[in-house]
Amino acid sequence: MRVLHVISEMGAGGAEALVAGMALAGGDVGWESAVASGGGFRADALRAAGVPVFDVPVARRSALGVLRATWAVRATVRRFRPDVVLAHNVSASLVARLASPRRPVVTVFHGVASADVPGAVRVLRRVSTVVVTVASAAAQRLSGLDSVVVIPNAAFPSVPSADRATVRARLGTPLDVPVALCPARLEPQKRHDVLLDAWAQIPGDAELWLAGDGSLRSALESSAPGRVRFLGTRTDVRDLLEAADVTVLTSDWEGMPIALLESLAAGRPIVASDVDGVREVLSGGGGVLVPRRNPSQTAKALRGLLYSPTARSVAAAHDGSADAHTLMKSYDELLRTVLEGR
Repeated sequence: MRVLHVISEMGAGGAEALVAGMALAGGDVGWESAVASGGGFRADALRAAGVPVFDVPVARRSALGVLRATWAVRATVRRFRPDVVLAHNVSASLVARLASPRRPVVTVFHGVASADVPGAVRVLRRVSTVVVTVASAAAQRLSGLDSVVVIPNAAFPSVPSADRATVRARLGTPLDVPVALCPARLEPQKRHDVLLDAWAQIPGDAELWLAGDGSLRSALESSAPGRVRFLGTRTDVRDLLEAADVTVLTSDWEGMPIALLESLAAGRPIVASDVDGVREVLSGGGGVLVPRRNPSQTAKALRGLLYSPTARSVAAAHDGSADAHTLMKSYDELLRTVLEGR
């Protein structure tokens, strides 16, 4: 089965990590995979691994952008000749349908803000053969759609390229300093302002590492308290997890964040806002949920984990319910069912 993934970009985000993992693991379930995107370091890595990668300009929610992206995806479809298209999120689904009106387009819905849900439903109703949500909470939000399937996200196995001491030495952080890692784009959804307000309440010499970049970087840097490190976009998050003690995420909304699944796989406990798919990630343990937009409760949870190895060990225990093999089998069964029903 020939599967074409269409996604806006292939940078540091969770959807991008999922696409990269699925493209590399596709052969395990009998797929020939390709990726069409606006590029990024994950696209470069896939190309180096022998996965066909096609360049598509990012649509950026403009009519001209959608048209240009559609032309590029149409050319990709002619070259790769997929049996089915896996389109990641709403704009990619629209482009995929316009580019390939006769092929099945299966949308992977990673999530949008609440205000954008009605518009997303209107588009997906018209363009998607089936919609996959990455968490049950997202499926409930898309109640206006007929064909919705839940396939929880999973983290694909990875190993660090450097040990804890080496990573910390590169960043100039002593081995005995507690570290919290926030792997998230510096964008409004992620609510780094809440995290920075919480961090101002953390005593001692603990450090907060912000792994990500975005439109809010300048404003956040100007308002950050002490002991905050802005690391920019990173391609070595697995190494940073090896060196950190706790992962923290204070988002307003999430689908099912791959960053948290990767944190659990690395044995790092989590402090995260109690929203949507985050609640599902931590349903079997693995960390502490805190109320959304609540710096004081976030600070309390961070203090409890950063300064107590015992508490970290207890919090990191989880049931490991989601795994990449199960995810690939679920997608494979769905896609083959879609093709059989044509």
